[in-house]
Amino acid sequence: MSIANVLLVDDERPFVETMTKRLTKRDLDITTAFSGKEGLDQLDAKPNLEVVILDVKMPEMDGIETLQRIKSRFPLVEVIMLTGHATVESGIEGMKLGAFDYLMKPCDIDVLLEKVEEAAAKKRKHEEKIVEARMKEITSRRA
Repeated sequence: MSIANVLLVDDERPFVETMTKRLTKRDLDITTAFSGKEGLDQLDAKPNLEVVILDVKMPEMDGIETLQRIKSRFPLVEVIMLTGHATVESGIEGMKLGAFDYLMKPCDIDVLLEKVEEAAAKKRKHEEKIVEARMKEITSRRA
């Protein structure tokens, strides 16, 4: 079993290819997208995705808009924003909008891995609580 099911969204293909190789070696199941819209399509297609690694600076739909759409449609999916020096404010803005965390590009792979693990654990814990609440609801109806 992989540590987490991750969606990597970035418009820079060489970066995505390199990160996919590096993260796959570390037992992550990586799905890729090269735009915000493609990322949302992947989330629709793969309900098992847990964590999105999302670049802030992308053409058309930027990371902030993509984050807002992810959070409105997939509220339990955790998002880690990747930001360059010029877009630190965007990373902070992302945190206010519900991102799990943000990291500066280029990021240390071990730090990123740690954040992904923490984010996946948080999502799983939320899902467990929802299941528990539903079970209590079902069992209380029968009483």
